[in-house]
Amino acid sequence: MGQVVGRDDLLLVTLDTLRFDVAVELAEAGRLPNLAAHLPGGRWEERHAPGSFTYASHQAMFAGFLPTPAAPGPHPRLFAARFEGSESTAVGTYVFDAPDLVSGLADAGYRTVCIGGVGFFNKRGALGSVLPGMFQESHWEPEFGVASPTSFEAQVARAERVVAELPAGQRLFLFVNVPSLHQPNWFHLPGATREAGDSRATHAAALEYVDRHIGRLFAAASSRRRCFTIVCSDHGTAYGDDGWTGHRLGHESVWTVPYAHFFLEPGAHR
Repeated sequence: MGQVVGRDDLLLVTLDTLRFDVAVELAEAGRLPNLAAHLPGGRWEERHAPGSFTYASHQAMFAGFLPTPAAPGPHPRLFAARFEGSESTAVGTYVFDAPDLVSGLADAGYRTVCIGGVGFFNKRGALGSVLPGMFQESHWEPEFGVASPTSFEAQVARAERVVAELPAGQRLFLFVNVPSLHQPNWFHLPGATREAGDSRATHAAALEYVDRHIGRLFAAASSRRRCFTIVCSDHGTAYGDDGWTGHRLGHESVWTVPYAHFFLEPGAHR
């Protein structure tokens, strides 16, 4: 990453609340053509989330603690704050002298931009301003939120504008928190009703909705130069699994998340 930072643009996409099992099922069934085209080997990597809900997980990720491979470690990290005794900082780790990765990349000359989704990014109060406040530029509007059936399309349109307005030589770190998988998501499945509520099926339909539009985001992010991209979930959620519902709890459906990183080459996407 020491060779990537300063040379390439960076994109971090968190598919908020996405379950690992649903992500795998859809990729294997050919229902995620745009995402699967970029997943190494066409497969999601199984990882463990650094937190069981959005705020905790993103605080950890912005400190360099991305989801951890679901196998015995230690596992070298891509990014890490300079910290004496860190066992996960390795030769290839990009080490920053800042309290968080966002500030560290800004110090390295990146324009840092957040396009928020769930309530922890809505800037409507003190708590909802903490995470977006790390960035030099942040965007949120109701059309980006969990209640909008077209949230991701609106976010992608904003990302396209952000990239188009940047000077050609300006490196970019773009972060997008995608709220479509988060409840409520029933409106993404034709025939589903508010009264019936959310389910694994509506969760899956929401992921298919994201896949239909993510090609535009990838195209924008790589329109100026190569872009190192991370796509992952921050945590999963339970739909009655073993009697559990929701997240901010210690069930496997919450802690196990999909992860992938890859390069987007300029001009190779639509």
